Amino acid sequence: MSDTDFSKEELILQMMRKTLTDVAKDTYTQPGLRHPLSEQTIVNIRETLKLITARERELAEAAGRPSQVRPRYVDEPRPQSVVVQLDPAMKTGKPNPDETAD
Repeated sequence: MSDTDFSKEELILQMMRKTLTDVAKDTYTQPGLRHPLSEQTIVNIRETLKLITARERELAEAAGRPSQVRPRYVDEPRPQSVVVQLDPAMKTGKPNPDETAD
């Protein structure tokens, strides 16, 4: 999907989410060290990201697009997945003896 498929509000929300997550990554602090951001700022970033996500979901639903912002595990089945059975003979390129004509 290209940027032109999104509304101006969606593009702004995407950029805000990216910027806030970049700030969180850039200010990561090793355990035991004092974080450069105040506790209140960290809470505000979390709450803002929640609001951004909720609004992105609303806009996607209103536009008839399924929301794709939810992270998925690699082994998690996707709802639109289609399982196709492959003929073992097709993988090797050799004909299946059961299918050869006499």
